[in-house]
Amino acid sequence: MTGRPQTPPHAHGPAPYAAADANSRGRQFPEERPSYRSEFQRDRDRIIHSAAFRRLEYKTQVFVNHEGDLFRTRLTHSIEVAQIGRSIARALCLNEDLTEAIALAHDLGHTPFGHAGQDALNACMKEFGGFEHNLQSLRVVDQLEARYAEFPGLNLSFETREGILKHCSLADARRLGPVAERFLTKQQPTLEAQLTNLADEIAYNNHDVDDGLRAGLIHIDALREIRLFNDQYEEVRRRHPDLVDRRRIHETIRRMINRLVVDLVETSQANIAAAAPTDVDAVRAQAAPLIGFSDETRAANLELKRFLRTELYRHYRVHRMTAKAQRVIQELFTAFMDDPRLLPPEHQDYTRKLESEQGLPGRARAVADYIAGMTDRYAIAENRRIFDPATTS
Repeated sequence: MTGRPQTPPHAHGPAPYAAADANSRGRQFPEERPSYRSEFQRDRDRIIHSAAFRRLEYKTQVFVNHEGDLFRTRLTHSIEVAQIGRSIARALCLNEDLTEAIALAHDLGHTPFGHAGQDALNACMKEFGGFEHNLQSLRVVDQLEARYAEFPGLNLSFETREGILKHCSLADARRLGPVAERFLTKQQPTLEAQLTNLADEIAYNNHDVDDGLRAGLIHIDALREIRLFNDQYEEVRRRHPDLVDRRRIHETIRRMINRLVVDLVETSQANIAAAAPTDVDAVRAQAAPLIGFSDETRAANLELKRFLRTELYRHYRVHRMTAKAQRVIQELFTAFMDDPRLLPPEHQDYTRKLESEQGLPGRARAVADYIAGMTDRYAIAENRRIFDPATTS
């Protein structure tokens, strides 16, 4: 990361308004303090060792898993968000371990087939409370991971769970309790949660540009109409006129990320200095987030997002795969709802349990949990096993 060098006011340690073990709101199930690591390092380690985290390797961003080995997956994306987030946290003297934990966990609840899968599962769940991947990520770490003897889920700290829950309806906030209380009281999350949200945006926007170019779905000439891309592209051409295309693209995207990160750090430093929060509680009491871009950079970033929405996410080849993915999800949901005996035995037991507690919505939620946990290729194979007579189970 380059930019105008600045000495942070707390260069020799975390800022007083950073999250820390000492001011953590704790865990749902009390535990002894960890040895030789912080509470947030323990969170990170539990996330990395979870089954849901491993499955991210075969869940996609825009392109379905089998379409190419070099496209981003949810796993590589999460690692990239963690890298960007830690850099920003270090520059702002915030808690890097908490930032990393939130970044690595933020997509654990994503369905197969990216946003297409989420939209399809949400449509299937319309009569049963809907489906939203942020809520599902929290559900994964609170309930669905079955690894530890003394509690369900991963029993993560309040601050990590709060950071995972980026947005939430008021109805869901009332149901979820303390971890979602800020949506009712109009408070802010920690600065670490705020910056991870924007690190996520920086990562997926710029890396979707890279994947879109690699796939031939978007083109340099069109991107050069976008200010954020063209400024860096022209600078690379001026400095390195003999670079081949792939290296020129990589260098351009690297500089785009750097520009956004530097602006985010410097703007956030100014916001924090103006607000002068004395501790985490003072951060929470702010009327608006303190981590953010300057107006100019926010506008440039919005222009890029609009371009990607129009030119990449709505491209006919992406839409074809989206349509296939949605059909796979819809068919699986209908089949399992109509006949839960099609589920593997352990999921049949889980489905019966939820249905006995909640009725038909419980059955639907159990089916949604099963489908959301699938990888792209597992969902395709499961669909084939159920509907193709020539495929054995």
